[in-house]
Amino acid sequence: MLMYPKMDPVAFSVGKLKVHWYGIMYMVGFLSFLYIGKYRVKKYGHSFLTVKLVDDTLFYAALGVVIGGRLGYCLFYQPAFYLLHPLNIIKTWDGGMSFHGGLLGVMLATYLFAKKNNSTFFELGDFIAPIVPVSLFFGRIGNFINGELWGKITTSNIPWAMVFPQSGTMLPRHPSQLYEAIGEGIILTIFLMFYARKPRKIGQTSAMFLIGYGVIRFVIEYFREPDNFLQNLATVTHLSMGQWLCVPMILLGLLLYWYSTKYWSYPVLKTLPEGSKPDAQARVSNPRRK
Repeated sequence: MLMYPKMDPVAFSVGKLKVHWYGIMYMVGFLSFLYIGKYRVKKYGHSFLTVKLVDDTLFYAALGVVIGGRLGYCLFYQPAFYLLHPLNIIKTWDGGMSFHGGLLGVMLATYLFAKKNNSTFFELGDFIAPIVPVSLFFGRIGNFINGELWGKITTSNIPWAMVFPQSGTMLPRHPSQLYEAIGEGIILTIFLMFYARKPRKIGQTSAMFLIGYGVIRFVIEYFREPDNFLQNLATVTHLSMGQWLCVPMILLGLLLYWYSTKYWSYPVLKTLPEGSKPDAQARVSNPRRK
């Protein structure tokens, strides 16, 4: 049994300004998006993105993550409280970010940016989808450093069970933040990166992200302690709020994969991979061509 290594959530201070590890993890996630995004454009090409446009994509996506994540938490998890105290919505330093809200925010940002560049939502979404789990990994590490979102009490004799004194008990718990970092971050990244290496029809990569994340998060929620204000929901329905939000994700992903496979085509690349031969476009548009 391990003891949670209590860490100061504040990385450093400059006068009255406090820089939190959680914010640093977000920044590292955004920088990872830039690096991997530019690499993917160079390696695989894209229907409209260039290396320079990846910077603009990050700007839109970051706004979607922060605004959508915060509003999603307020509306999905504590709507009554924030309706009565609307000014508290901007107090992000008090914690409270929702992945599902962030996802909706990124989807809106993706739509606006794609429309601005005369492209489609899913052509950009398919590019973003394999990169998102990398940022999720760093976000979950931030949760662990903050000592929040700990797991349920476990009676099984697992060597990595951890005591979180801040939970109010000295009983061993699942370190669910690390489960999510591994599942939503590492495993999902590896799966989507390999999946997206080959030409896919428009919408298929986005669909696999929705399905993959939804399934992984649904399973890990069984090991995660629900927030105090959502205990009754989990007790009555036997599903947590996170699981309820994952169900439509999985269903939407399955529907999208079926529809894109049946009706949509492969993207036409305008930005070709570096060092590609003259017939590279034909091979991408028609992957069966040798």
